[in-house]
Amino acid sequence: MPTITKITIQKKNKDRYNIYTDSEHGETYAFSVDEDVLIKYNMKKGKEIDSLLIGEIQFQDEIRKAYNTAIHYLSSRMRSESEVRTHLIKKEYAVELIDEVIHKLYQYQFLNDEEFAIAFVRTQKNTTDKGPNIIRYELKDKGIAEKIIQDVIELYPKEEQVETAISLCQKYTLKYKKDSSRMMQQKIEQMLTRKGFSYDMIQLALEEIQLDKDDDEEMGALKRQAEKISRKYNHEEPFIYEQKLKQALFRKGFPLHLIDAYLKENKDV
Repeated sequence: MPTITKITIQKKNKDRYNIYTDSEHGETYAFSVDEDVLIKYNMKKGKEIDSLLIGEIQFQDEIRKAYNTAIHYLSSRMRSESEVRTHLIKKEYAVELIDEVIHKLYQYQFLNDEEFAIAFVRTQKNTTDKGPNIIRYELKDKGIAEKIIQDVIELYPKEEQVETAISLCQKYTLKYKKDSSRMMQQKIEQMLTRKGFSYDMIQLALEEIQLDKDDDEEMGALKRQAEKISRKYNHEEPFIYEQKLKQALFRKGFPLHLIDAYLKENKDV
């Protein structure tokens, strides 16, 4: 049965130790272990270790390696259980090792999906312009259980959703000011939907924002659009040019009475 002849600290990793045993060729390097494993198995010079014990020690050492990897991964921010599992899988740890590590992380309170979800919702609603539907999707993607998602999404009350949606409306109203009122509203509704807001929240926000332009503002936007469109059709015969321009402006949401007024004005010039 091999006997430990020497234990040395690794130069590049002070938490790991090299174990040497005797053999027919004299003292040889056998394996390395984490400090916690060394202490757990009371490894010291003169201790006899058989192959069965070595296998158990090495298994526990692999668990410790995976655990340290998980702790390092958790050091930058909170993570969900699913994120930690995925990270360890990518590091090519065996499933049985990962299960042991996850158990230890819960035991020492490094993992808690409910606390993670609460912190995630608060961070997203306070630092981003995401709506609740996007936050729900992201929590699900991080492996959070539906029951937890249902509970924590309540931390994003409707009043705050509407406030965020209104702020986005105001921002994008300036961005789309060159569009017709109807097209502007469509684009804003589509934007809010992509951001994760429900239809009801979008309608409440739109009620607080003045999107309808007066005829002078709408005509100004129409003229800018007409100038762009006319370049595409100015090679056409006058009648065809007018019909295509009229159709294109109508598709962009401008009312017919303003389109006709614009065409008449330009025809008279």
